[in-house]
Amino acid sequence: MDSKIFFLLLEATFDTLYMSVIATFIATLLAIIPSILLVLCDPHGLAPNPLIFRSLDSLTNTLRSFPFLILMVVLFPLTQLLVGKSIGATAAIVPLSIGATPFIVRIIENALKEVSKGVIEAALSFGASHWQIVLHVMFVEALPRIVSGITLALILVVGFSAMAGAIGGGGLGDIAIKYGYYRFQSDVMLYTVIILIILVQLIQNFGDFLYKKLKH
Repeated sequence: MDSKIFFLLLEATFDTLYMSVIATFIATLLAIIPSILLVLCDPHGLAPNPLIFRSLDSLTNTLRSFPFLILMVVLFPLTQLLVGKSIGATAAIVPLSIGATPFIVRIIENALKEVSKGVIEAALSFGASHWQIVLHVMFVEALPRIVSGITLALILVVGFSAMAGAIGGGGLGDIAIKYGYYRFQSDVMLYTVIILIILVQLIQNFGDFLYKKLKH
């Protein structure tokens, strides 16, 4: 591997991590309120509300069904408005965040719903409000599962970021397309695949470490 390719891959790796971590963080923030509302308004939740539940449930399912590349193209005007450009690593954060949000909504929702009913009933008996139960009981109990789920979401976003490179998103996907595909440099394609595999392994190992720490 010559020095030019090495530094290109190094920069692309940092771009991929930058896009993926920031997008996952933003998506997690965006997902918190909808996931809480889905849990509270569920027919078997603390404050059943069929209208809110069905609306949020349908919106989440609709966003999850969008192929990421199509979503990225559809969001070009919004990306241009928010960051002033529609290509590059920073621009890719917008569709990555929106694309990951519905997945994280489901992750948090399912984790909260797995909290023992006995713990919730005990909190109710002490006079805790619905929001207090969600924030101070359910989230605390579900945190290890949420962390484990967000680890999987981050890995998913890394995969999305590689696809984003196909249409100017930057990162390892961009290098793979420009050099590995268009210039027939199969060694560069191989390097990008190896780096992505290593990144996924490192993210998963770190997520497993956090899960075990929180579980104990």
